[in-house]
Amino acid sequence: MSDERTVRITGGCQCGGVRYALKQQPHNPHICHCRMCQKAFGSYFAPLAGVLTKNFQLTRGALATFMSSGKTARGFCSDCGTPLTLQDERAEKIFIALGSLDAPAKIEPENQYGIEGRVPWFAALPSLPGDKTTEEDDPDLAARIADSNHQHPDYDTDAWPPEGAGP
Repeated sequence: MSDERTVRITGGCQCGGVRYALKQQPHNPHICHCRMCQKAFGSYFAPLAGVLTKNFQLTRGALATFMSSGKTARGFCSDCGTPLTLQDERAEKIFIALGSLDAPAKIEPENQYGIEGRVPWFAALPSLPGDKTTEEDDPDLAARIADSNHQHPDYDTDAWPPEGAGP
């Protein structure tokens, strides 16, 4: 097991207004299919993993929160709306939205919860046809998107947006 003092995993929201660092490897990486998580993420499931609250540090900005139940606060960026955290009233652990990590592919889900809410065709997703990102076939569109991209990169920056960047 790695020494928690040497672990630093970073992540944040889409606009870069909220950034965080984890000082431990997330535990119990999972996806939750419950209807509350579906609504909170605007998706068919929520990918989450927990860390001890003491090992979660905001490095930029502040979390806005929504109490999705009397016991659970969901943290998000108030500017871009990116779902970032889930924390229950005990507050000893905080769950991180795995898609908000700078390297989300490094944390593989190990379990599923709320399977009674799983959409019935979920298991068929791998058999659907797939294509690359559509703008790869249109260099002009790709250039226009790149020139107007407001998404924060997948690494820490001293400031965001870059100085002189327009809306």
